[in-house]
Amino acid sequence: MTTRPRTRTRRRKIPAAVVAGTVTAAAAVAMGIPSTAAAGALPRGLPNGPCALGGRTDDVAESAITPAGYARSRGAVRALTLFIDFPDARATMTPQARFAEFFPAAADFFRVSSYGRLDYRPVPLLTWIHLPRPLAAYRIQRAASFGPRSATGYYALSRDIVRAVDDAVDFRAYDVINILAAPNAGPAAARAVLSITFSGGGMGLGTADGVPFRNASFIWSRQSGAGAYRILNHENGHAFGLPDLYYTDGRRALTPVGHWDPMDEDWGPSSDFLGWHKWKLGWLTARQVHCVRRGQAPSEHTLTPVSTPGGTKIIIIPTSSRSALVAEARTRGPLDPMACRPGVLIYRVAPHTASGRGPVRVVDATLNSGGCFTTDKHVEPELTDAAFRPGATYTDHRSGAAVSVLAENPDGTYRIRVTPARAGPTSYSPLPSP
Repeated sequence: MTTRPRTRTRRRKIPAAVVAGTVTAAAAVAMGIPSTAAAGALPRGLPNGPCALGGRTDDVAESAITPAGYARSRGAVRALTLFIDFPDARATMTPQARFAEFFPAAADFFRVSSYGRLDYRPVPLLTWIHLPRPLAAYRIQRAASFGPRSATGYYALSRDIVRAVDDAVDFRAYDVINILAAPNAGPAAARAVLSITFSGGGMGLGTADGVPFRNASFIWSRQSGAGAYRILNHENGHAFGLPDLYYTDGRRALTPVGHWDPMDEDWGPSSDFLGWHKWKLGWLTARQVHCVRRGQAPSEHTLTPVSTPGGTKIIIIPTSSRSALVAEARTRGPLDPMACRPGVLIYRVAPHTASGRGPVRVVDATLNSGGCFTTDKHVEPELTDAAFRPGATYTDHRSGAAVSVLAENPDGTYRIRVTPARAGPTSYSPLPSP
């Protein structure tokens, strides 16, 4: 099949968004977070060593190494931001107002969570792109696919978007693409959450610049609650290679991670990323990650809370060739306002488990307690008091690995004792429910 050569017009330059942080630069410095200029010293390399567990490479996953094709997640990351509406759902607000619903808050979130190592730069094309067909004609639903052979769905929608902006946008200049739909297009988020990301390799849709249309997040309607902007952080997390931590297979079960990571609950009060995700995304140095392998002697470690820059962030204890326990300290901080029971959070990671099937599961230190953060309808309360306090021990009876919380130090760090998994090969079986 051949295509007719396209006549190109001179591109107009899209102005970069210059935004001020909701967490001010002065506040970031006070917290120990480097400014963009000071953030040049990035961690050397990406996760490696015996605790950098392999896993799925055909989709977003908890594998320590993210395959090629996903957006880079450290340094300067440019996010093209487009605004769309439809003949049957014309925007009733300016693109500037829609942009302000997400920025600078979403960019600030990434800066604070990454300790300044992700310089997220949203670049908006501040005009509504009027798509040629009514929203209903695209048949956008929760499970709509990106099928190049379909006349509907996200491929058809994206093709019309690319056609509308290809002469004005140099897609080579961007790492991720955000498409913000007019909030009156489609159902309210309370009825159906349609936001979705198509990430990884090329999806069969090219641009005139010779690069594929990929790592694109579509944001529909509006979430409710103070952290409504975080739906964009969640969706961009997929562009960086992170999986869904909530169950997407229809099972009726307690959410596996809750408000301890935005890849599970991404609404309501803010919540920081798990330390494992910060490692995977390249936000931690090798010295901030301790690997406790099978056969080693028990050892003591001091954990600095995830919300505080510097210090040891995670202890990884492989429990098989395909799974591990991870321990980290979580206390109340700028991105963890709901941490009502500070302490050591322990969770299981299974990188071969598919997105939406429970690749991470938090161990609840106070099972069936009802939780300690119960005042916000956007927060599943049961896991809010999941952290282990001094004097408590968790033992994984299958592998023998154990974590004992010895003390909370005056400086807010936690001293723990770790017993590695039993020596010798450990066969893998699916992780049980916590």
